[in-house]
Amino acid sequence: MGDDDRANLLGSYLRARRALVTPERAGIPSGAHRRVPGLRREEVALLAGISADYYLRLERGRDNNPSLQVLESLARVLRLDEVEQEYLLGLTAARPRPQRRRKPERVPARLHQLLASVRIPAFVEGRAFDVLASNQLAVALSPRLQPGYNRLRSLLLDPEEQAFQQDWTRSAEGFIAAFRKSVGDDVDDPRFVELVGELALSSERFRSLWARHDIRGLDGGTTTVNHPVVGELRLHRDKLPVGELLLVLYYPDQSSESDEKLRVLASLAQTAHTEMHDGSHTAEPNSHSEHRSDH
Repeated sequence: MGDDDRANLLGSYLRARRALVTPERAGIPSGAHRRVPGLRREEVALLAGISADYYLRLERGRDNNPSLQVLESLARVLRLDEVEQEYLLGLTAARPRPQRRRKPERVPARLHQLLASVRIPAFVEGRAFDVLASNQLAVALSPRLQPGYNRLRSLLLDPEEQAFQQDWTRSAEGFIAAFRKSVGDDVDDPRFVELVGELALSSERFRSLWARHDIRGLDGGTTTVNHPVVGELRLHRDKLPVGELLLVLYYPDQSSESDEKLRVLASLAQTAHTEMHDGSHTAEPNSHSEHRSDH
């Protein structure tokens, strides 16, 4: 995330979104000599009912306190949905950014107990999509769903995760848009800065989608994945907030083919766990121990 973006979030967002609205969508003749794919500043201003000079000041960060009426007009012109409009309102001086020091993300003991008791893949993730805790079946579903992994990083940089996702292109778009929503105006958070910097250097896909400023919730839905052992699985996903953390659950339709495959996967995971546990009894004392923390 560049210094200019952090200093002028409103202007950066307006520029990115107007570049995505074609003249045809806005009801403007495109003409034969346009040099920009989206709307010009003057066209946005005209359609929103404000002066071109005032809109230029908004984009350049010279006015950070537009009225609600102006913001709603811009949201209409830029074809923003409800989530995107809420994000736009949150970038203005009318809703000041709170100054807060975030506590380290820690998973309470009761959540660890819950993860161990449920019989579906389940894990806990933080605001930056870091996996903080997971149960045995989640790791059997994907070894990248265990503490120490970041879901967005895996999706963009790990070939195995890309093969795991049946529609990787759509998944990447959704995750990056949800990540930007999670960042919001908290652009100086060290974890966000670190992750954006790494992905911007390592992933062309991330750079192109991050520049679009798409905003989307990633609260639930249905996804299809390709497991290397049991094959295709169609799973529903729910995200339940627990404080500032999210409990993520994956589950199939009852009595479906995916349900049967998940039962097979659970049996294989339990067998592997039992064999590993039994083998540890024959090892020399203190030869095997875990040092993983709960972050």
